[in-house]
Amino acid sequence: MDRPVTTLFMLMSVDGKISTGATDELDVDRDFPQIEGVKEGLRQYYEIEQTTDLWSFNTGRVQAKMGVNEKELPEKTPVSFVVYDNRHLTGHGVRYFCAKSREFVLITTNPMHPAFEEKEDNLHIILQKHLDLGAALCTLREEYGCERLTIQSGGTVNSIYLREKLFDYVDIVVAPILIGGKDTSTLIDGKSLMSKDELSGLGVLKLIDCKPLQDSYVRMRYQVVG
Repeated sequence: MDRPVTTLFMLMSVDGKISTGATDELDVDRDFPQIEGVKEGLRQYYEIEQTTDLWSFNTGRVQAKMGVNEKELPEKTPVSFVVYDNRHLTGHGVRYFCAKSREFVLITTNPMHPAFEEKEDNLHIILQKHLDLGAALCTLREEYGCERLTIQSGGTVNSIYLREKLFDYVDIVVAPILIGGKDTSTLIDGKSLMSKDELSGLGVLKLIDCKPLQDSYVRMRYQVVG
């Protein structure tokens, strides 16, 4: 394989939602800790997150929503971060990831992205004319030594990984809550299939492990087999 082994690792509701609503004011990381019956077991997701791969893929939109453009610069971690972003990260957001990451790789199709103004030693930029995640993953392995990559992006970018057959494993922690709302982001969003000819874009899974956690949480791990 000329790309990293990938794992989609996400926290979702029982009905597959990865946010608590359809606006940026609503967010799982901010809202779940306030909800009785959900907050009690939430720590388990973050504990499992600490055991995931040392390369992590995110999107600028999700990270901006989490406040990286305003937060104080963090301490260095052993994790290398990869972020796909065209317009959500500011220069401060880029410096935030450089401070946090062993290596920080930005994937963008915006030649005017603020990252080009930054001079951090661990900042690397993959500039593409059009987004090609498959090619970007190959570059991550060939040029930066990324062997395994945990994906924690939003539903729209997750759909690109799905349709381009770029998922190898899926690792989901399910919180004991129903959220609903057709406009609330789900694990996989993006364009819906419209004909049987498109069924090759589905992801067929083989269950590796299903483990009940404390406080009615569940962890499910799958291998993508088709």
